[in-house]
Amino acid sequence: MIDLHSHSTFSDGSDSPEELALAGDGAGLAALALTDHDSVEGIDRFLAMQPRVGPRLVAGVEISASYLGRSLHVLGLFVDPADARFRARLADLRERRNRRNRDMVARLNGLGIPLRMEQVLAFAPSCLVSRVHVALALASMGAVSGPEEAFRRYLGDGRPGCVPWEELSPGEAAQWISDAGGVPLVAHPGRFAGRGFRWDEAMLDLRDQGLRGFEAWYGDYGPAEQRSFLDLAERTGMLPSGGSDYHGSHKPGLQLGRGRGDLLVPDEVLAALESAR
Repeated sequence: MIDLHSHSTFSDGSDSPEELALAGDGAGLAALALTDHDSVEGIDRFLAMQPRVGPRLVAGVEISASYLGRSLHVLGLFVDPADARFRARLADLRERRNRRNRDMVARLNGLGIPLRMEQVLAFAPSCLVSRVHVALALASMGAVSGPEEAFRRYLGDGRPGCVPWEELSPGEAAQWISDAGGVPLVAHPGRFAGRGFRWDEAMLDLRDQGLRGFEAWYGDYGPAEQRSFLDLAERTGMLPSGGSDYHGSHKPGLQLGRGRGDLLVPDEVLAALESAR
């Protein structure tokens, strides 16, 4: 089995790139992709582990985009982490994210929560700070019982502490990934706009924007949802991908390669995706 969606301390995961590679080896994976949010800064350390582990290690990224007024994440597999233009584009995207984080802290202060940016940064060992780190800081100061409550009450889309930000279109994110030698895919479509969203026309539109496939297997999908997305891949001619979206201790219960326990992405998926580069 393979896992083409995971995160390290270079975005919002709890494992270092080295720990992640070793965990993939311990899980018996045939391949593992590191797909940090808006960053490839951990890829070199991740790939340097290849002589020490069994799984094939794949360079990836997860870029935040906006579609139909909602957040849509675009995965890029097989990107070149040394591509200077790609790294500069991602650095600009991270700076936009940093401005948003400062605005969220200010908004939470306006709600009577005395959170400081320094408290958030204490939970972010890398160059990228996300809402997960804000949620951890809120939990540490006792404003909420844990990260899940932080998102439910303050940080989720549309909640009083959440600040919208200018995101790329899916087509722009796909172009960035393609320019860096990668294959752009829709991440976890089942989490977009609720599980009742009808994807048939929307996925064809994203295909026309340059997206080559999507996650038909995902750590949080149930059996019926997985079957539905596999059928959609066949109808649209798009490539199925899959992964756990592993974040280590920041997403308890999600295991590398197994998701909530029943995820099984077949290893032949990797060859099909690589051939699409």
